[in-house]
Formats: sequence, C-alpha cells, structure tokens
Amino acid sequence: MTTATLETPSQAKPAKQKVILCEGNEAAALGVALARPDMVAVYPITPQSSLVEHVAKLIADGRMDADIVDAEGEHSVLSVLQGAALAGGRTYTATCGPGLAFMFEPYFRTSGMRLPIVMSIVTRDGITPQSVWGGHQDAMTVREVGWVQLYCETVQEVLDTTVMAFKIAEHHDVMLPVNVCLDGNYLSYGTSRVELPDQAEVDAFMGVKDVNWHVALDPLRPMAVDPLTGGSGGKGPSTFVRYRKGQCRGMQNSLRVIEEIHEEWAQRFGRCFAPLVEEYRLDGADYAIMTLGSMTGAAKDAVDEARDAGKRIGLIKLKTFSPFPVEALLKTLKNIQALGVVDRSVGFRWNCGPMYQETMGALYRLGRHIPSMSFIGGLAGADITVGHFHRVIEATEKLMTGPAPTEPVWLNEKD
Repeated sequence: MTTATLETPSQAKPAKQKVILCEGNEAAALGVALARPDMVAVYPITPQSSLVEHVAKLIADGRMDADIVDAEGEHSVLSVLQGAALAGGRTYTATCGPGLAFMFEPYFRTSGMRLPIVMSIVTRDGITPQSVWGGHQDAMTVREVGWVQLYCETVQEVLDTTVMAFKIAEHHDVMLPVNVCLDGNYLSYGTSRVELPDQAEVDAFMGVKDVNWHVALDPLRPMAVDPLTGGSGGKGPSTFVRYRKGQCRGMQNSLRVIEEIHEEWAQRFGRCFAPLVEEYRLDGADYAIMTLGSMTGAAKDAVDEARDAGKRIGLIKLKTFSPFPVEALLKTLKNIQALGVVDRSVGFRWNCGPMYQETMGALYRLGRHIPSMSFIGGLAGADITVGHFHRVIEATEKLMTGPAPTEPVWLNEKD
C-alpha cells in the first residue's frame, strides 16, 4: 500500500494546534469549515460521499455557518454555486468521476466567468471498464478547462491546501476556480494524525472576503454576465479573445500566488509544503523519478533504500499540476541525466501518462534532451508499492546507458 508521510515543518510552530485523527475526506471538510464559506452545494458519489456528509454534519451541528443545497445532480450543484459566487458568496463543492463528467458544462463556464469556486476532486478512475476506485483519470481528463489543480500527498496537506485554495482562488491577480485533488481510497479513507489550526488564526490568514469585485449579480451595478461574443463583424471576436487571454494570464499569475500563499501559511502555522515542485534527495542525484499525489510516500521510501544501496537517485513531486509549473520544473531538472515519470492515469492520444506528456513539453523548453520514460500504475485503486518503485528506479537508471523504450511500462499489469 502507498504510505502517506506528514511533512516536516520548516520552522517552529507559532502556536499550539489541536491534534486529531481523521480521514482525508473529513480533513477536507474541516478545511472548508475553517475557510468559512457562505454556501456549499453537494451531491454524493463514491469515493467522495463521506466528504460532503462531513460538511453537512458540520453545518447541522452549528460548527459551520453556511447555507447548504442538496441538489438533484452535479450539473445543478455547480450551477447553484455560480449564482452564489456572482452574488458575492464564498462557495464550495466536491465531486469525482461520473459526477465531474455530469457537471462538465458549468465546470467549463466557471473558469470562463472567473468565479473563484473551490472544489475537491476525490480522484477516481474512468467508469469503463466499471470502477469506483481511485485513480487520477477524472481530474486529468479536465486539465485543459481552466481550473487551477493542486494535488495532495498527505491527509494534513489535504486540510491545509483546502484552506489555502480559497485564498488562491479569490486573489485579484487570479480569480479562477481551484480544484484540490486528493486520491480516492488512499487519502479519502486513509486515517492520519492531523494538526488543526485555530479558527482565529485562519481568519487572520484569510483576511477580508472580496469574492465578486469584478462581476456581480447586483441591482445597484447592473451588467451583462456571460454575454454572447464571437462570430464575425463588430467587436465580438476581440471580446472573446480578451476573455481567453485574461484566463491564461490568471493561470500564469497563480503560480506566483500559490508560492506566496504557501509561504504565508508556513510562517503562520509552521507547516511548509512545496507549492509547485518538491525536490527530495536530489543533491548529488544523477537521475530521478517523478510522482503526483499519495504515491509519493512509497516512492520516497524506495528512494531512501536505493540511496542506502549507493544509487544516485532523487525524487521530484509535483503539487501544482495546472497550470503546469514549467520554469520551476526546469530548474529542478537542470542536473538530471535520466527521468522516470509515474502516472496514475492514461493519456490515450500519446500512449503514455499525462504528467509524462506535460513533462516532455517542458523539457523541450530546456533545450536539451533528457532520456525519459513513462510508467503507468495505480489504476482502479491498485497499489503502487515500494517494490514497484524499485522497478521504476532500476529502469530509469538504465536510461543513462541504454535506449529509452517507446512504450510505457504498466506497473500493475501482472499483479
């Protein structure tokens, strides 16, 4: 089973925090409560269901002051929240798998309207062949729709990132929706020790709420929201281009904002998570493996064992997947001579993993060739074990002296 390890604080905690034991879904719900949203809309789906159940219980018990809408489906869930966000409310929901597919139309519209909605994706593999277990296929399938995507390694990171996501989304230089992605099964139901920040400290961290300064459903400020643009003639096409260019600018701005907000969180709460790209044991490493999400714990254990055996191996973990942190990744790869990229999903068009595909695009920017190969594992909830990662390390080491394979390595094919 993949292991989840708590991040080591980079500095002493400024204040004592309550320690609890909870699963990842509950941690996400507690993070939502700490951020004080005005409205949440919910529809349960495995393995997300207990998350929205925890949110509903927090509201019912008076521990969270928010309106809740139990909608008839995911399309309505996100449509409801669009109205709430336009009216100035801080908003939240969660989904995965077929639920994410069902809400695709409003999901696409949310980023185009620059609405700072936060949504957890409790990641789940594709629905055919039938599967209700974890994988990254759902989140990866919508990676080009304009939402910021942050992936978590541990239950603690789920809680902290959920709070930070609201501040990232609502930053005036970003104003885009944010997905907090946590692995179905491994994090959603995985129980771990968690430090719970003080509400007053979180309130100070969040600052003044300012959700709808740019667009609003307000009778005192009448405006057209999401008007018809494009076509030929007039100013339609230029308006559409301005919107798209603004979205791209907001996405690129988010890279800086994510770093700033993570640094502020570390200073206030004493927990430091690499905001874009984490380097693990890269000092003196000749080659590296790359991971995403909860698999990283097992990968770190394998790297430690390989290092003890004299291998010059390191690890790179992505936290921010969308926008893809090209410049940060290139700095990390500058001394690496071979790279193995491990995905928990499939990029069908290129017969490889999506993270591998994105990394190849980033390497083109580096101006030099790094022998690389794609590994695909953990589909439909399968374990990616320390043993699997030793296979990844051995194959990646061979890239330094031999040709790179043209096909991906399917880690669980014979398990």
